[in-house]
Amino acid sequence: MPPEENLSESTVSDGWFRTTHWSVVLSARGDGAASNAALARLCKAYWHPLYAFVRRSGYKPEDAQDLTQEFFARLLEKDYLKGVVPEKGKFRSFLLMALKRFLANEWDQANRLKRGGGQQLISLQDTENRYLAEPLDELSPDIAFDRKWATTVLEHVMRKLQDDFGRAGKTDVFGRIKVFLSGDKESYAEISQALGMTEATLRVNVHRLRQRYRELLRLEIANTVDNPEHIDEELRYLFSHLS
Repeated sequence: MPPEENLSESTVSDGWFRTTHWSVVLSARGDGAASNAALARLCKAYWHPLYAFVRRSGYKPEDAQDLTQEFFARLLEKDYLKGVVPEKGKFRSFLLMALKRFLANEWDQANRLKRGGGQQLISLQDTENRYLAEPLDELSPDIAFDRKWATTVLEHVMRKLQDDFGRAGKTDVFGRIKVFLSGDKESYAEISQALGMTEATLRVNVHRLRQRYRELLRLEIANTVDNPEHIDEELRYLFSHLS
């Protein structure tokens, strides 16, 4: 479902921003437990977008799995962080540039043995199934990466929203009102009746859902840029690949 684009101004403070994932990685340049954990969290979120790029570059599923896993193994060992310039700003851009260099210069097909130290980070079947679920036939590798990145971000935000409602004991409410995030005209009367609440109460719940959605989306993007001023730019870029 395409999300709403009319997002409110960022409420992220500079103090909080310095503790976000990408900022932590850049400040430590790969040294320290905090930087390692931050980079690992970012990499997990970008597995499927990078796999989509490799597959669209012409590699078979098994080779794409090996490539993606080996790339992350090397990245997590900090081989690719030495030349990172903080002013470059976006983890998305850095990661794609690093992957392209890896594919062009550092992949030896004769040594395709135990990728990632023999540990399989994500199952091949799950990765390939998610890749095939996307209508990617006409997309270039770069666009496939951006499209998958955008959908992955939204999937993560929706899971957090669902968890929020679940902790409040409103999982059934979330299941019925999440359709209001799509921008389509839904029947408040019909859904309020199904949930056993007044239409006014439903509208309050929808308002809170949209407000929390905007907040979570901005925070999700904030974790991947080095400056709060880049959040709106990344949001526009995300929406452009969902239209």
